[in-house]
Amino acid sequence: MRVLAVCLAAVSLGLLPACTTFQEDLNRSERAFEQNEHERALAILRQLESDQGSLSVSDRARYCYLRGMTDYRIGYRVDSRHWLSLASAIEGATPGSLPTDSVKRMNDALKEMNESVYSGGIEALSNDATKAKSHDDDENAGDSKDSSETKPDKGDDGAPPKKKKKPSSDDN
Repeated sequence: MRVLAVCLAAVSLGLLPACTTFQEDLNRSERAFEQNEHERALAILRQLESDQGSLSVSDRARYCYLRGMTDYRIGYRVDSRHWLSLASAIEGATPGSLPTDSVKRMNDALKEMNESVYSGGIEALSNDATKAKSHDDDENAGDSKDSSETKPDKGDDGAPPKKKKKPSSDDN
């Protein structure tokens, strides 16, 4: 009986550091987020992602909130909307999981992103859509400028007209 108790104690002590590590990782990511070190916060959160099931409900809400707001600040809006929606669902099922100010920031960010999706589709959140739009705008701006200012007139056969030679004083 005593051996069983010692074994159980050893096993439970072995698991305790793992839980503490997850909690410490979550705290480290939160500190990085608060210090505007978003890339570092995201790296820590991504490492913790597969272990979030080991977190308590309130820590899972905090994880989802931090992940969503970190993605939001970096500009990964599709991912941000996903994680903030999960945080919102946890907060809805377990009120008080997140601090009131975090809930307000989360709801404001979700409202902004949802309005973008409702008006422009999910592509409105995509980094690629933003780049493609600015690239298309640049091309269109170039086309309008080229057509009016820099393209030479074409002759009847579609080829550029031949340059006329200036008459010289010797030609007369």
